[in-house]
Amino acid sequence: MNEALRPAPVDLSTAMPCQLSVVVPTFNERDNVVALYRKLDAALAGIAWEVIYVDDNSPDGTSDVVRKLAAEDPRVRCIRRIGRRGLSGACIEGILASSAPCAAVMDADLQHDETQLPKMLALLESNAAELVVGSRYIEGGSAASFDSQRAGFSKLATELAKRLLRVEVADPMSGFFMIRRDRFEALAPELSTQGFKILLDVVATAHGSLRITEIPYTFGARLHGESKLDSMVALDFLGLVLAKLTHDIISLRFLLFALVGSVGVVVHFTGLFIAHEVLHWPFAQSQACGAILAMTSNFLLNNFLTYRDQRLKGFGILRGLLLFYLVCSVGLLANVGVAFSVYDQEPIWWLAGAAGALMGVVWNYAVSSLFVWRKR
Repeated sequence: MNEALRPAPVDLSTAMPCQLSVVVPTFNERDNVVALYRKLDAALAGIAWEVIYVDDNSPDGTSDVVRKLAAEDPRVRCIRRIGRRGLSGACIEGILASSAPCAAVMDADLQHDETQLPKMLALLESNAAELVVGSRYIEGGSAASFDSQRAGFSKLATELAKRLLRVEVADPMSGFFMIRRDRFEALAPELSTQGFKILLDVVATAHGSLRITEIPYTFGARLHGESKLDSMVALDFLGLVLAKLTHDIISLRFLLFALVGSVGVVVHFTGLFIAHEVLHWPFAQSQACGAILAMTSNFLLNNFLTYRDQRLKGFGILRGLLLFYLVCSVGLLANVGVAFSVYDQEPIWWLAGAAGALMGVVWNYAVSSLFVWRKR
């Protein structure tokens, strides 16, 4: 770090109790780590603060940069997560690991306005609010840096959240907010670790019990790196909305798994039909063929979609597929056995196929998290 920009050493024996923890989820943000730290140091002058970078094992060495920074300033901390990904989970872990009574969440990409943090902290410390949201959609706020696609999705998601979840916040999709840690800890067990919309989850889970204030800010343009938002964010959002509508009876991961499973059923029946009706294979062999095709498609789609925070890559994909075949072999035997038993009683191929497929889906779901995509 440039000597002229390095802050004075902190004397821990006389240091004030930490007032604010700033939680920053990161993935491939090495070029922004130091820049954000400097901005926080300037904006939070006179405030006892810490910054917790929660890094999802970035291949660009983000955590190495954070550790070097932490060696020079004890207010900087690094949490490096292995085997799991996702902004919501990172925020939850970071806030629960914080030491201050108030915790802020902001991105590492310098698009959030750190100069608003003292104002947000003052609102919490004066007990005027328990959650302060940096809003782009109230008077004085702006999201002019959005491209048309992102702006359209943001507005649609905001309207859906307000109407379906009855969220009374102008910008529930904001990634810039501050909350009292004790209030967050009470909500944490009910929050989803998947997805990107942690604020929406917090507000929806609180069911109106939080005193919320919104302050305007201008969403800036990213200077370094690439946006982490992709087409999966829309699915994450819809899954979160459905989970909250069902009072968390159905998890986001289960919804994604069920979606993949429905595709697997189509693959299963297609393979069964071609093998039995077109190629005229015996039913047992045809059912096994459909089941294997369905397992393969389910594995690939679940690896890409459902378990993308634990996604297998490289040789791990082949190893994972072979392991998936192995742990699902019992399910396959049950699948074929149940289907053949039904077919023997009532020779209706689609009915027997459905019975066997249902047995296979139940088994596959039960074992996939335990053995194939287990957290390492």
